[in-house]
Amino acid sequence: MTRQHHLRGVLLASTACILWGISGVAASTLFITNAHITPLWLTQIRMVSAGIIMLVWAQLAGTRPMKIWHQRHDTIQAIAYGLLGLIPVQLCYFEAVKVGNAPIATIIQFLGPFIISIYYFLFKHVKPRRAEAIGMLMAFIGTLLIVTHGHLNSLAISPVILFWGGLSAIGVATNTLIPRPLLPKYGALTITGWGLLIAGIFLMFLKPAWTVQLSLTGFEWLLIIVIILLGTVAPFFMFARSLSDILPTTASLLDAFEPLAATVFSVIFLNVNLTSFDLFGGILIILAVMALSMNVRKMMSYLHRRTD
Repeated sequence: MTRQHHLRGVLLASTACILWGISGVAASTLFITNAHITPLWLTQIRMVSAGIIMLVWAQLAGTRPMKIWHQRHDTIQAIAYGLLGLIPVQLCYFEAVKVGNAPIATIIQFLGPFIISIYYFLFKHVKPRRAEAIGMLMAFIGTLLIVTHGHLNSLAISPVILFWGGLSAIGVATNTLIPRPLLPKYGALTITGWGLLIAGIFLMFLKPAWTVQLSLTGFEWLLIIVIILLGTVAPFFMFARSLSDILPTTASLLDAFEPLAATVFSVIFLNVNLTSFDLFGGILIILAVMALSMNVRKMMSYLHRRTD
């Protein structure tokens, strides 16, 4: 692996995470400019559009995305991935953005790796290492600062933000754990494409997007395109491509660019005011997840080898 390859992988992974952060800011802008746009409507449009694009892409790449439907167990797992993984990680995240703002929603969602660690402790009986325990303590303190702003007898943010943000963090965990057995068999492009399409179609049963009467400006359509292409399809490709040049542990550390990007762009373009408690708490969470991510990756790799 040459220095150029490593640099390319770092740039691709970093750009992907920045684009994910920007998509949250774009969604926040949409919710501000048009009160009729709901997280449910936007999530449907994003999922169905991105899912179709990825599946067509997979077909053109010769990976035969339809073959997953020939295996009943794999089909059920793909459906579970869409409903239990992608819906909370995307719909609940947009709900948190709408009732709060992109930086806080992204930082709370960033707690997902800790939920993975707790899952492995409870169900796989893998005890947290010292670094993980310290990371969890840092993340708890960081979250406490954001939620209370130092006043433990009151909440500084709405409980609704905490509720939707917490669900999106759980979604990060399920979004990581559920599709793992399918990825080696079918590829990330096929699995993500089907997961998005299945989730989007399911959400349409709640309230189909075409029944919502909306009048959208050209700028709002541009933001929607940004969310679909630059906030979903492009970063997926970049992040997946980066893994051929850098280690997964390195790529996971670069995830920190997502909450950083959401914060910077929200402050610049949306004039979002963050307190020193928000900033310090966010930094603690980011540092904690960066420390934890390497141990989580090692733990998952170890369990995967043990069950082979």
